[in-house]
Amino acid sequence: MSKMVQCVVLKTEAEGLDAAPHPGELGERILANVSKEGWGKWLERLAMIINENGLNTSDVESIEIIEEHMKGFFFAEGDKGQVPAGFHAAS
Repeated sequence: MSKMVQCVVLKTEAEGLDAAPHPGELGERILANVSKEGWGKWLERLAMIINENGLNTSDVESIEIIEEHMKGFFFAEGDKGQVPAGFHAAS
């Protein structure tokens, strides 16, 4: 049976992730508080953040920016995590 978590993204209990999706303390917090579906919503947002900000996932500075967005998206910490300014979804 899959473990259930009180997902901070969905605001309801849902199936949890199988393993920490990110290294370190942040990854452990995500594992304990984010569901598989919530993580999927983050991946959609992550693609937008990477594209809008021209980030490179192999660059240390870009990873730090991504982590700040993760903290904002999942835990409302800091001023990042929202849809990038000026972004308009394609119709």
